[in-house]
Amino acid sequence: MLYLIVFVAGMTVLGVELAGSRLIAPYFGTSLFIWANLIGFVLLYLAVGNWLGGRLADRYPRRTVLYQITAWAAFFCGIIPLLSRPILRFSAEGFASYSLGIFWGSLVGVVLLFLVPITLLGCVAPFAIRVRVEGVRSSGSTAGSLYSLSTIGSLAGAFLPVLVLIPNIGTTRTFMLFSLTLFVCSLIGLFIEWRAAGGGPSWLSPRLWLYFLMLIVLVALTVWRPGVIRAAAYGELLYETESAYNYIQVVQYGDRVDLALNEGHAVHSIYHPEQLLTGGPWDYFLVAPYFVPDTQPADVQSMLMLGSAAGTTLRQYTTVYGPIALEGVEIDPRIIDVGRRFFHMTMPNARVIAQDGRYYLRTADKTYDVVGIDAYRQPYIPFHMTTREFFLEIRDLLNPGGVTAINVGRTKTDLRLVDALASTMKLVHPHVFVIDIPSAINSIVVGTDERGSLQAFQDNLAQIEHPTLSEVAAVARANVREYNERPQGTPVFTDDLAPVEQVIDQILLGYIGQQSD
Repeated sequence: MLYLIVFVAGMTVLGVELAGSRLIAPYFGTSLFIWANLIGFVLLYLAVGNWLGGRLADRYPRRTVLYQITAWAAFFCGIIPLLSRPILRFSAEGFASYSLGIFWGSLVGVVLLFLVPITLLGCVAPFAIRVRVEGVRSSGSTAGSLYSLSTIGSLAGAFLPVLVLIPNIGTTRTFMLFSLTLFVCSLIGLFIEWRAAGGGPSWLSPRLWLYFLMLIVLVALTVWRPGVIRAAAYGELLYETESAYNYIQVVQYGDRVDLALNEGHAVHSIYHPEQLLTGGPWDYFLVAPYFVPDTQPADVQSMLMLGSAAGTTLRQYTTVYGPIALEGVEIDPRIIDVGRRFFHMTMPNARVIAQDGRYYLRTADKTYDVVGIDAYRQPYIPFHMTTREFFLEIRDLLNPGGVTAINVGRTKTDLRLVDALASTMKLVHPHVFVIDIPSAINSIVVGTDERGSLQAFQDNLAQIEHPTLSEVAAVARANVREYNERPQGTPVFTDDLAPVEQVIDQILLGYIGQQSD
């Protein structure tokens, strides 16, 4: 029983930590900053637990004490989702009012919820070693076997939530499953020890009834179906789900349907039955091919979209350019399902693949006229899709006259990320252009190896007759510039060094500071 407890406790630590990241994601995102806070505090709590467990084990070297510790740890793990909800809702006010105080307070508040259960779980290994060691000669092998078993349990806790539990039963019930498993094992251990000692509490003992009450609470929380994980920021929530990669919301606002992911402070796809254009960055991928001289709509015969989400750009390309060969790459298969169900991503000419975009590039056996990148995990772009090596791999897949186009976030006054991406692309493509979208805080950065120029862009768009394309062209022609010189201090990103999140964090903090003032 002792070995089982050590295994389940190790599994619970990692399971709760990973489930905790998904608990936080709809409100704070999943950036390295958030992960660093979560992992750092968990390690701190485990360190305190290791110290405390050793002290308690020397003072109370009884297995019953250990099983009571794990029972309480399990119970507190189970109530984390319940206690976190008001704190997480409060955090939304911080985003809405640009209040760093509310943001930081909410994040710290959520992370503090892990203090008691993780600290108690940290007590398990040293306590188990103390009650299991029978002599100095066997202490090393005993400690090694127990720590090994705890680590194997942690491996199970690392893979089960990601591969099985969260995508199928959700974050809250993942918490509850780990909590109930550890609690039931702890109760069994207590009953075994009480029976072996020939005693234990009577059926009228308040302590025994307290454990039964705790078990009832955990079972009730497991059976209880939580309502909406996070209310839609606007409109009507049509659908929400959790996948291995994202918290997904589909929101309807009038006739328009939006796809929101994780903390929900950006729209990743739009569908409107009466309007093809969105006013957002998707529209401007349509004009990316026209920086190359003498390009006409008939010359655009293929496109690869990395980060296709629910298919807004693919649908626009099909409508404007006809049934050309389109491929979309989206890492989250659940988003692909949502795109087909709610966003009419059913074009027969569009092949959508569930795959990481960088990996797909290395296995692709085709070439394309346009390669677009819109791979945000808002507000961050995965670093491996921003680097010089990444753009080199794209260049190898471009047809003659082909272009690379990436959606980049900014504010009205802070173009640091745009400059960094354009500077990086300039290492690969000799001609780089930027379309600053007036109706959004985004820019489309376009690179080509051909003799691209602003004059070619203007001349090509002036000849377009397609009404939808002409509408986009009119805005793009007035907001385009060629990128020539890198501002001093602007980084370029490589696979070895790509501080994308650092740059974006500086932009966000500066923006929040301006709004607060």
